[in-house]
Amino acid sequence: MSLFSRRPSFQQGLETFRKMPGAVLLDVRTPEEFAAGHVPEAVNAPLDALGRIDYQRDTPLFVYCHSGARSGRACMLLEEKGYRAVNIGGIAGYNGRLDR
Repeated sequence: MSLFSRRPSFQQGLETFRKMPGAVLLDVRTPEEFAAGHVPEAVNAPLDALGRIDYQRDTPLFVYCHSGARSGRACMLLEEKGYRAVNIGGIAGYNGRLDR
């Protein structure tokens, strides 16, 4: 089930994530990229480690990377596993606060 009829902008995706109790924000970039700066609420789940995540299948997952390509692949993999995943694109154009 899609939460949007088309991919939201990064900011729209974050706003929706923040309004959904229990939702998870996944950053699928490498640990090094994550350490260099990430959205404060994000959990690092690198693309090559997605098989190890353990959330309830009905947990809404909002997924981002640098440009949107890896997050797109991640959403496909997550949906194949029965998760509700939304690709909110890439952090490259994000101007908000980042944690390091």
